[in-house]
Amino acid sequence: MISRFGLVKRKTGLDDEAFLSHWRGTHGPLAARLPGLRSYYQHRIEDARQFGVDHPRGGWDLDGFSELQFDSVGAMKAAIASPEFAPTVEDVAKFLGEIRLVVCEKNVVVPLALGDGPFVKRMSILRRHPHVSPADFRREWQERHAEFVRHWPNVLGYTQNLVIDRYSAMAETAAYEAVPVDGIVEFWFRSKDDVAALFKSDLVARTQEHAHSFIAEITTYFVETVQIA
Repeated sequence: MISRFGLVKRKTGLDDEAFLSHWRGTHGPLAARLPGLRSYYQHRIEDARQFGVDHPRGGWDLDGFSELQFDSVGAMKAAIASPEFAPTVEDVAKFLGEIRLVVCEKNVVVPLALGDGPFVKRMSILRRHPHVSPADFRREWQERHAEFVRHWPNVLGYTQNLVIDRYSAMAETAAYEAVPVDGIVEFWFRSKDDVAALFKSDLVARTQEHAHSFIAEITTYFVETVQIA
């Protein structure tokens, strides 16, 4: 399973209500028609504060993340080569001022178990240190770092999305410098209070000490997620 994430910023002059209405009501149904699409989520940013982590924040200024899931990279490329893709490209200019995209391999570390209670979702953008190779980043994140997080209490779910390709526009591949993202984190917790308490613990302090060895920037967001397809 792969995810194609859009890192989106609304068009200048468009307020949050109009942006959200167009994204969910107009653009969502267009993208949902793509052949081979397994799932489609829109993650609206509701809190852009740097929360919990002590890493520097990246230069991202976003309003949301789109997420289109496909069985494979080949299935995704077939979708963006299809006739159904063109209307989504034309529509982007009507409500987005900027979009960058990353294609990711999903790695579920803590399977999602929300139960019946309330929950919050936090997403983070990761950038590796310049001296850390992509292969070393992958190993440190998916092996040692993941093992740390498996032992955290009060985590309802944790998924790592490793970037394997980048786009500076809807269908134009880009160099790393144009879209400097190495991973996207998805965390689920019962509440922000649980997050705050957890990130004050010694266990998380040890995890973050390890994170500093290979991650240069972490940009955190709390999001509201809606499934479109």
